[in-house]
Amino acid sequence: MSEVVENTIYVSEKAKAKVKQLMLDAGVTDDPTYFLRVGVVGGGCSGLSYKLDFDNEIKPMDQVFEDNGVKIVTDLKSFLYLVNTELEFSDGLNGKGFYFNNPNASRSCGCGESFAV
Repeated sequence: MSEVVENTIYVSEKAKAKVKQLMLDAGVTDDPTYFLRVGVVGGGCSGLSYKLDFDNEIKPMDQVFEDNGVKIVTDLKSFLYLVNTELEFSDGLNGKGFYFNNPNASRSCGCGESFAV
């Protein structure tokens, strides 16, 4: 019997805590219309880069997910690159910030902000 894999975007505990803190800092914590918009754009040293922002407007072709209490929205084109990716956050000495564990990336750059498929 094969294992069922859900096509979604995951959020680690550390990333969840940082997203919640940033939403608080931006003053949008108490507004349920706000969510984390995740996207993929051309550019970066490997060809594609990730984009993160807060938004409160869902567009017609957007895909909506919720994991670990974080609502994530992405456009359909970006989602094709982000299926089953996990958003992580690192505050260690080797780098601070959000990064993605993307099973679809064939390679990524040293900065972790760019990838190729």
